[in-house]
Amino acid sequence: MEALLRKLPDPTKPTPLPVDRFKPRQARRLDANHVQELIVGYQAGATVYELGARFGIDRRTVSAVLRRHGVPTRRRSLPIDQVDTAIHLYALGWSLARVGEHLGVDPTTVLNCLRRRGVRTRDAHGRPRS
Repeated sequence: MEALLRKLPDPTKPTPLPVDRFKPRQARRLDANHVQELIVGYQAGATVYELGARFGIDRRTVSAVLRRHGVPTRRRSLPIDQVDTAIHLYALGWSLARVGEHLGVDPTTVLNCLRRRGVRTRDAHGRPRS
């Protein structure tokens, strides 16, 4: 019994602080000036990723703000020659992420272009999908 009591924390000492846990971020509200700045930035060619980093918000929030204000969004795809390059690099064994980084687009953009061309994709382990 004494051995068990020795394993218990000393009741006279303060309890240890809790382990740092993930704290949800508080939603950041953009004022009217920032919203206008975001819209102008997007229309000038900035991506939702760049604007998200600039204003400290998620890219999905940027898209939501643009949609809420009726700003037409552009869907970035690859030009035909870059799709050919993407197919070639993917066939060499490059990952979608690596091809996307090389071409300056999101890996999902590469995936969508490959699928439109009928290219069979691999799973995360490099095996052909069934």
